[in-house]
Amino acid sequence: MKNFSIVILVVLIVGVMALYLVSFQVRQTETALVLTFGKPTRDINTPGWKWKWPAPIQTLVKYDSRQKLFEGIEEETVTKGGEPIIVQTYIVWQIAEPIKFREAVRDVPGAEKLLKSRLRDVQNKVVGRHYFSEFVNTDREQIKFGEIENEMLENIAAPVKTAYGMNVQTVGIKMLKVSEKVTEDVFARMKADRRRKTEATLAQGSAESTRIRSDADSKITELMAATEARAKAIRGEGDAEAAQYYKMLDADPEFAMFLREIEALKKTLKERTTVVLPADAEPFKLLKEMPKIEPKQSGAK
Repeated sequence: MKNFSIVILVVLIVGVMALYLVSFQVRQTETALVLTFGKPTRDINTPGWKWKWPAPIQTLVKYDSRQKLFEGIEEETVTKGGEPIIVQTYIVWQIAEPIKFREAVRDVPGAEKLLKSRLRDVQNKVVGRHYFSEFVNTDREQIKFGEIENEMLENIAAPVKTAYGMNVQTVGIKMLKVSEKVTEDVFARMKADRRRKTEATLAQGSAESTRIRSDADSKITELMAATEARAKAIRGEGDAEAAQYYKMLDADPEFAMFLREIEALKKTLKERTTVVLPADAEPFKLLKEMPKIEPKQSGAK
């Protein structure tokens, strides 16, 4: 019985070892590459339990299929206008074609060495196409980080995938520095720009103020002219009315004064009015008694 148990244990061990030699597991985050006599012959991107010939006929290499981040070093480059800037870029990539990746760069350290060189070349080329004001500017609309990063991605993604089987998903600018000399020049330009804007705003305000004053003066002139014309008309009407009374005064002074008092009394009592005055006050004494006035005959003196 004891010998039988030993035999079963030995069979189990041999079976596990044999299973280990001819099979393998691919996880969700892995890509497997099967090498036949050292040459890549089959890549496996789907997770699960897989089979292969035992070594040394076939061997196995596994790669992490998740996205990887590679950061370049800080390097000085020159913009289109000749201003030096210090830039550090980064790249997000993953293995897309394991066979091509194995043949071209072999492993991740080899891939990062290649990406460092490629990223430096693309960085210098793209930055050299853009002016400094597109990196640093007081006007946010003038800054073109997004366009510059997309341009870098377009320049590096297709060649890297074609030649090395790597899928570049993102290229970005992590850090941007300028030297002290460039910083002083930038601040000087910013001050000059703001000074120009201030002067333009003041000039615009002065022009608007002049226009408003001109419009006000024009309206005042028009109103004064209209007022003067109205005053002349009123004076004319008054002079005509006064001339009428003067004529009546010349013809019959007593009767003309009587008519004036009647007109004044009519205007005073037009609304409901309470007036406390002596009964003999002009022109209210007319309410007490009528004066004896007889119009003069024409030609009478």
